Amino acid sequence: MASSAAVALLVLATIRDPRWAVAYLLVFGIGTIAGMMVITMSIASTFRLAPGKQIFLQRLAMASGVLSLGFGIFVAYQIIVVNGLLSAHRNGCHDERGLR
Repeated sequence: MASSAAVALLVLATIRDPRWAVAYLLVFGIGTIAGMMVITMSIASTFRLAPGKQIFLQRLAMASGVLSLGFGIFVAYQIIVVNGLLSAHRNGCHDERGLR
């Protein structure tokens, strides 16, 4: 539901009955998961059908893993160190009067 959460929240704001809101979230979540599965399977099937490309696919998997790990470390550093998640004074949370 990653990038489409804003759409789900917009629709949820218009639903008054909590039972219908939960039902909408369930249907939305199942639909999102199914859509991601179909896209992933279609991309994976093209690589599966490529004969003799195992070394390329292994290197591609390794590169994407290293890139994902690097990006995750960068984001964690930004949140923990730069924004001061674990410090007593978080950067950017207060102005000079102590208010946001």
